[in-house]
Amino acid sequence: MSGGDYLVVGVITGAFGIKGWLKVHSFTDPPDNILCFRQLFADVGGSWQAQQVEDCRAHGNGFVFKLRGCDDRTQAEAWRKRELAIDRHALPTLDDGDYYWYQLEGLKVFLARAPDRLVGRVDHLLATGANDVLVVQPCEGSIDQRERLLPYRPEVVLQVDLAAGRMLVDWDTAF
Repeated sequence: MSGGDYLVVGVITGAFGIKGWLKVHSFTDPPDNILCFRQLFADVGGSWQAQQVEDCRAHGNGFVFKLRGCDDRTQAEAWRKRELAIDRHALPTLDDGDYYWYQLEGLKVFLARAPDRLVGRVDHLLATGANDVLVVQPCEGSIDQRERLLPYRPEVVLQVDLAAGRMLVDWDTAF
């Protein structure tokens, strides 16, 4: 449900204890970055509603949060499976040439040696350990209907133009 001005950073997986604490699974990288946000937005009936974080900490393999107004286990159970988001504008500004994944998603991918040849559109990214990978899906006007996995490395991704919604890559389309 990310979109607009909101970016999903985690999901509530259940209640923790009897005083309204929530177990949270983080989608941030590194995972403990989720602890930096004092205002989160929760998906309530299909719209984002601001929630104030009273306290939060790492616990086991995840995190626990105490949101203002959630004061007992019954209330906490009602929060289960709700996504948590932040306002995109709350993210720190990156150095030139660095991008958040959400900024790359949706970009059209063109070949550098033939800039009018559309490979597809970035659907999402994968973290593989060695390097991130762009998952490029075919779209209207693309050269074929193949999904491609492109390493997000400087020798492959030559240019990113967020304003134009495009990326130039050095890639052999046979792969």
